[in-house]
Amino acid sequence: MPSVKASGKLESKQWSKATAFNHCEKIALGHYENFPVGSVLIPRAQRPHFYSIYAFARGADDFADEGDLSREERIKLLNEWRDMLVECQKNSINHPVFIALAETIKIHKLPVQLFHDLIDAFTLDVKRSRHASFADLLDYSRCSANPVGRLILLLFGYKDEYLHQMSDKICTALQLTNFWQDILVDLAKDRIYIPQEEQKKFGYSEIDLRASLYCDSYIRMMTSLADRTEYMFLEGKPLCNVVRGRLAIELKAVWLGGTSLLNALREQKFNIFDNRPTIKTPEKIKILLKTFLSF
Repeated sequence: MPSVKASGKLESKQWSKATAFNHCEKIALGHYENFPVGSVLIPRAQRPHFYSIYAFARGADDFADEGDLSREERIKLLNEWRDMLVECQKNSINHPVFIALAETIKIHKLPVQLFHDLIDAFTLDVKRSRHASFADLLDYSRCSANPVGRLILLLFGYKDEYLHQMSDKICTALQLTNFWQDILVDLAKDRIYIPQEEQKKFGYSEIDLRASLYCDSYIRMMTSLADRTEYMFLEGKPLCNVVRGRLAIELKAVWLGGTSLLNALREQKFNIFDNRPTIKTPEKIKILLKTFLSF
């Protein structure tokens, strides 16, 4: 998705709120991520606001990740995206994503800082490809994953901080699980999310990882990281039974999907070198059934 300053195509058209939301819907439904933008569980009246949030995040993510742009070009586009986020609060921008997003922020009284946090995370991905400690990784997840969970809760009217903190635990755990699943995918982009302190602690280096060395020190390192990830899932689990209605079903599905993927990693002893674990259809059916039960 081009920014206005990167391309005149979007700014050459005068966008109404309706056409802006339609534009965001096309972006959201045209992509594959596990963001619940297309779920029938989301009330129809709220779906456009999910779409606008997704389109905003999708655009920033593409600037950070897609194509063959230089580091400087990516930073420039992300800075422009941030500028438009600021400008849209003044109703002074003709860009479909930000026309829709401004309306979403206004109607649901969403903290703009959460959107700045997302841009911070995408910018950090461009600037830093290694993380020194587990604490650094958690700080990254605070910006990259946690804002999404908080925004979803706010769209459903849940404003209590203690609920948001449980959401943070689930979102961070989901982010970490995705890191452990996609070690080789990220490595191909020259990104390593296994903290350097953990590598040193268990005697497993970046050189070993690049050589696809599957050994006891690697298994022990990943088991330790998975244990901490699982603990965060458990800390956030009560949220699934606190919220009500369709959101409860959605959250249970997300929680069960994340923990199932983490369990799949454990079962193959984290050997992502031979097989990238995914949730197979039988497991998806089990997850669907479990979402209607208390757990």
